[in-house]
Amino acid sequence: MQNSPTRRSVTAGLALGAVSLPALRVGTASAQAKLVKIAMIAPLSGPWARQGQLLRQGADMAVEEFNSQGGIKSLGGAKLEIIYADAGDNTEKAKNAAQRLLSDHPDLVGGSGAWLSSFTLAVTEVTERAQLPWLTLSYSDAITNRGFKFVFQTSPTAEWQAAETLPTALKLAEHATGKRPKTIGVIQDNTASPVSFGKHLREGGGLEKVGLKATVDQIFTPPLSDATPLVDKLRSAKPDFLLLLTSAMPDCKLVLEKLDEFKLAKGKMPLVGNGAPFGSPELLNTIGPELLEGMLFSVANWPLKGQEEFIERFKKRTGEPFATQDALCGYGDVAILKEALEAAGAADKLKVAEAIRQMNLTTGPAAQFFPGPIKFDEKGRRQDVPMIFAQWQKGVPLTVFPEDRALAKPFWPSV
Repeated sequence: MQNSPTRRSVTAGLALGAVSLPALRVGTASAQAKLVKIAMIAPLSGPWARQGQLLRQGADMAVEEFNSQGGIKSLGGAKLEIIYADAGDNTEKAKNAAQRLLSDHPDLVGGSGAWLSSFTLAVTEVTERAQLPWLTLSYSDAITNRGFKFVFQTSPTAEWQAAETLPTALKLAEHATGKRPKTIGVIQDNTASPVSFGKHLREGGGLEKVGLKATVDQIFTPPLSDATPLVDKLRSAKPDFLLLLTSAMPDCKLVLEKLDEFKLAKGKMPLVGNGAPFGSPELLNTIGPELLEGMLFSVANWPLKGQEEFIERFKKRTGEPFATQDALCGYGDVAILKEALEAAGAADKLKVAEAIRQMNLTTGPAAQFFPGPIKFDEKGRRQDVPMIFAQWQKGVPLTVFPEDRALAKPFWPSV
């Protein structure tokens, strides 16, 4: 797979959560205006590194394209410079990365990341104290339930996604088969986003409201070393379908392989997931299209009708087989920060934060990369966000809902 373009520089030490040197500078020396620094913290090492890489690919592409188009016009053509820090593989490393980032770069005007909700909770404790506006695609409700004023959640929360995912999946199943599923198996990890999702199902009455009974309900701590005990219970209970809530692609892979070994894959037990790892290119590379065929997953963001030109540019630039939530959000977060800088007319983090609070975008680069408008409520949650479902079809995870922006029609897996 092709790496990022060579005219960005990356320092060593990412595994320690170190901050990289300036990642991108576009423009000739004679035409360069003042650089405006933004930041991204993402897992660039450890089990979530692939998601961090995809997030970075989108952000790198946005910075380069915006700079080549004239930079920030309200600041006289100032160019964006993005600084990266590695969140690593645990919350302590993520928090340390944020502290080091702010210490080394006090002139930052905004940032985004840290992908895994548990990491984002730790990172935003640091960025909030610094009054640095921070965008995140992370799902956990806890991120924007703390009364923070400088954290902006571009994804719908996990509890909201939980409330929408099962009803949508059940309607699809009933429409396709004439029968409404009555039993469900649930397997989830104990990171922050799946915990929020699962809380709605168990404590918020999410299962009862849609008439489902959980015949299997299991929680594990990642990384998963062996999926046999989890999947063996599914083989015995035989629920109508499986809801899999894993935050790391390797864990998802292990469960899928064990389902296949126990002859529960390929439509025998339909699978519904939640989150970007279920659409990772690595799943296709390591498992293959046959085992993935028909797998559905709800997700905060995924390529939609109207984004075809971007998707082709992204594929050509990166060598990736398709774009994902992470690439879209990486690009989109940079676009939001650029729009905020344009509106603020100053490289000032407090003014940038206020510009984000006042946003209501339905057109332009930022709005193009997220379903629904770009506007935030008093908690920092994006408003009027639609549910997105994608499905693996012939080796590509395609958006199947909402219908008006879908790239394919959905089907319910069956043998």
